[in-house]
Amino acid sequence: MIDTNLLLEKGATYRYTEAGEVIFNEGAPAAFYYQLVSGRVRWSHFEDNGKEVLHKIVEDGEAFGEFPLFDGEPYAASAIADSPCTILRLSAASFHELLAERPDIHLAFSKSLVSHLRFKFFLLNALSKNNPQTVLVELIDYFNQHGKLICKDCNRLMVTRQQLANMAGLRVETVIRAIKQLQQEDKLCIVKGKVFIPADGI
Repeated sequence: MIDTNLLLEKGATYRYTEAGEVIFNEGAPAAFYYQLVSGRVRWSHFEDNGKEVLHKIVEDGEAFGEFPLFDGEPYAASAIADSPCTILRLSAASFHELLAERPDIHLAFSKSLVSHLRFKFFLLNALSKNNPQTVLVELIDYFNQHGKLICKDCNRLMVTRQQLANMAGLRVETVIRAIKQLQQEDKLCIVKGKVFIPADGI
């Protein structure tokens, strides 16, 4: 979201992580602004029984964990590297200085926060229909319309069935059955276990 050179000028440093490494934990105080340079990060909450609730998968160029930098509260979810990652992190104080100097960047974050809220409203509305197949269709269509988590070259869905289940609050077995049903209805294609979306959407 913020130009890499500008972040480096402000004192940002690189951090490198392996897949599965925890970047920050839910409940911890926010000390840095994080921006993903390469790789993927899961932004998740873990219930007492260990079940993961997946709020977002962060892709190249996106910020994550920025909410506490605006309200001063601890992290509401944990960030875990979903693959080897290169991350830029900037101290909270320097981030606030940057926002004060650059109202355009502050506005961009306001729009981003609204986008997060809109996605949550969208997901709650989809889940209220209580139909797993409908939930998956609407979720995949959302990804397709917003250019998220779908390969631009081959239209492959870039999330696992488990991640879809964690995002939609469904059992993975339910997601597997719903995907097979969508395949039978020719709404998507499965090749060697990979899910592909029609160019014009489901």
